Amino acid sequence: MTDKVFATPDDALHDVHDGATIMMGGFVTAGHPASLIYALKRRGTKDLTTISNNIGIGDVIDDLCEDHQIRKVIASFAIRASGDRRSRFEEQYRRGEVELELVPQGTLAERIRAGGAGIGGFYVKTSANTPLGEGKETRELDGETYVFERPLRAGFAFIKAWKADRAGNLMYHGASRNFNVPMATAADIVIGEVEEIVEVGAIPPDSVVTPGIFVDRIVQSEHRLVRWYG
Repeated sequence: MTDKVFATPDDALHDVHDGATIMMGGFVTAGHPASLIYALKRRGTKDLTTISNNIGIGDVIDDLCEDHQIRKVIASFAIRASGDRRSRFEEQYRRGEVELELVPQGTLAERIRAGGAGIGGFYVKTSANTPLGEGKETRELDGETYVFERPLRAGFAFIKAWKADRAGNLMYHGASRNFNVPMATAADIVIGEVEEIVEVGAIPPDSVVTPGIFVDRIVQSEHRLVRWYG
């Protein structure tokens, strides 16, 4: 058995390079790999493309914009608080310093799933006849217009789980599994941040959601997991 546990988040990011594409799990703060993202900030890696559900105020990914580490974001929405306050990402986007590819949430989830499943693409109605569908291949099916969407893959995925054994098998807590589960299948190197690391065999087999075959590295979280129920 290969022990996949790394001593610190910083150690686990040793080969994350400038220009990397990184999937980052979570839904706002639920299931968010904050320790890995903060380690990436300390590392100072630049020219990044991030794939996540969201970016904005109160979101750790937005902290990467402080030192202009992000070049492009692929996400469902950019969070903005009420009033005049804007996230660092929004400020930079309005100045033309970063790119944003906005993807409807269900389409984003399916593009990631397709990337992990080896599917070359799929047709969806969501963005048909809207600016989000401009320039994309379309097809008429049963009298309705569908837009062809390509899968998403990344060089790295930062994901968050509740427990892991030393072989990388992951167990999640409630709704915090969200985008973490499909992202674990759609990247070349998957790094899991967890609250608790246990010995192999301590997680019941039917509680394993992400098998260790998908996970390359495990680190102990330095930040509390926000749990959502539902």
